[in-house]
Amino acid sequence: MSILRVQDVGLSRNGHKVVNAASLTLPKGRVVGLVGPNGAGKTTLLRIMAGLQKPECGHVWLCGQDMAQLSPLQRARQLAFLPQEAEKPSLMPLMAVVALGRLPHGQTHAQAANHPAVTHAIEATGLQALQQRPARYLSGGERARMALARALATDTPCILADEPVAALDPAHALGVMHLFANLAHQHGKTILVVLHDLSLATRFCDELVIMRDGAIVTQGPAGTVLDDTIMRTVYQVYAKRVEAAVIPWSLC
Repeated sequence: MSILRVQDVGLSRNGHKVVNAASLTLPKGRVVGLVGPNGAGKTTLLRIMAGLQKPECGHVWLCGQDMAQLSPLQRARQLAFLPQEAEKPSLMPLMAVVALGRLPHGQTHAQAANHPAVTHAIEATGLQALQQRPARYLSGGERARMALARALATDTPCILADEPVAALDPAHALGVMHLFANLAHQHGKTILVVLHDLSLATRFCDELVIMRDGAIVTQGPAGTVLDDTIMRTVYQVYAKRVEAAVIPWSLC
């Protein structure tokens, strides 16, 4: 069953194809990694899939419905979007910011603050000790985890995350990827995550979608799709995949 599907979507800027005839289906209960060099069109494609950028051509379907026919509120109840840019620091305490994730469900602030989804999101991102700290006084990595917690608190069937681990240290990056895998495999969520760390991508993603120059070059199982030919074609680097007998990083 597909949760989110795009067919032949395209978008140009100043005569340049930023996204070129991209088609992609996201199945339920899978972590899909979107990878490619800088400027490949990953963020723009993600924004099109989230309904935040209207494509010039093509169609997007969310849970079987035409995205163009859905209101922002209807989209927000089905899909959580985690942008690459950090939110402007606020004087609101972290817990209040995370509770904003419940707004699409029509809950008051008091109801949202006590909702189990908010509590779980804060615990899942390891932010319990910072619940009352104003967002302005959080570090960059802590704000990144706060933004993720807010997206999780919405409790949607689909999450689109644009480089969610870019500002995180190795331990927290591993924790976030473990969390995504658990949400997909144990709770049936659909996760599309933009990554530049190919080690994390091949370890935690079920499938990889590889972009270059606005187009999807190939897609397939994470364990096999990134071969030396793709690395040369997409990244212009020579690389060799090495299977490690022992994974050097793990969570205790």
